[in-house]
Amino acid sequence: MVQKFTGSFTQQEPMPPEAITAALAVLNTGRLHRYNLLADEVGEVAMLEAEYRDWQGSTYCLAVTSGGQALQIAMRAAGVKTDDAVLTNGFTLAPVPGAIAAVGGHAVLVEIDESLRLDLHDLARKIETSGAKFLLLSHMRGHLCDMDRLMEICDASDVSVIEDCAHTMGALWNGKRSGNFGKAACFSTQTYKHLNSGEGGFLTTDDAELAARATILSGSYMLFERHGAGPNADDFAAARYDMPNCSARLDALRAAILRPQLPLLTQNIERWNARYRIVEAGLKGNNSIATIHRPAAESFVGSSIQFRLPGFDANQCKALLHAAAARGIELKWFGNFEPVGFTSAHQSWRYVTGQALPQTDGVLATLFDMRLPLTFSETDCALIATLICDAVREVSP
Repeated sequence: MVQKFTGSFTQQEPMPPEAITAALAVLNTGRLHRYNLLADEVGEVAMLEAEYRDWQGSTYCLAVTSGGQALQIAMRAAGVKTDDAVLTNGFTLAPVPGAIAAVGGHAVLVEIDESLRLDLHDLARKIETSGAKFLLLSHMRGHLCDMDRLMEICDASDVSVIEDCAHTMGALWNGKRSGNFGKAACFSTQTYKHLNSGEGGFLTTDDAELAARATILSGSYMLFERHGAGPNADDFAAARYDMPNCSARLDALRAAILRPQLPLLTQNIERWNARYRIVEAGLKGNNSIATIHRPAAESFVGSSIQFRLPGFDANQCKALLHAAAARGIELKWFGNFEPVGFTSAHQSWRYVTGQALPQTDGVLATLFDMRLPLTFSETDCALIATLICDAVREVSP
């Protein structure tokens, strides 16, 4: 009889009691809109923005309705216009090329390497051949590329970098926080991310003009002076007339839920990484499985784990999905050209001009992905690794 894991790969931990108390306090006021405040009241959203700004170490922070909205606002505020070329990863989730399409940009896809990071040689080539002046860099599944070298390449060609940090909130490269390298950074607080408000996001930057433009875009109307983590009123002199209102404001209820979670983030990163290392060690016991290299300069957040099966063909990869599911293990396979659930390959993005990415396709052909929610115990993680290895042996050639 096949041993089976019975836990849920989509169950998150309950909200901290402080978050529930704060949410009820907001609900009892009836004032959920961020600008519906009493005289001299700062408000939950503005307090959240200031607290996340300080935690991130940025100059400005703007809270918005989703990570995807943060991406769109950041690009527009940075100056992306209709038909502009925007470089981005050939391996990412659909909201990234979707955000480029939403602002009218033209996505130029860059190859990844076997470590799932942007191929910096291909990046340099495509900067030259495309003439792109923007890079929407997805730290996909929490893997940071060599950020020092990437910024050298981009700075040399005057390419503005916007970091998609949906999977790297709390990660560092050489001691510097993910999100503090480029012109702006975008974070998500969707349920499966490192802070959980169902939906939500942040935009951080050290650029006052970009922050002002982003604030107006988010839907501040002329109430931008209520953004304590935003730039000075003088910085809005042009933005208040030039930028459209896109109504992407975070509400007070979700801000109240998020604020008590932020002080727990460092501890939770340690918990995620302990679970990651247990699964990683277990998978390394099977010679058919290739785990993903983690550079010494990277301090990551192991909220998910990826592995490759270089010797497998498509039929064997499909068989592994079924063998794992029979053991209660929910794997995602990036070699499927058809979009499934949250997963899609670049060939299915019909809103992006088709582009040949042979290196990326070769990596994705045998790439698997799995969530590691904190509802899993360390014992659960050891069992999960054992069951994956059993499934791989069952379908191995």
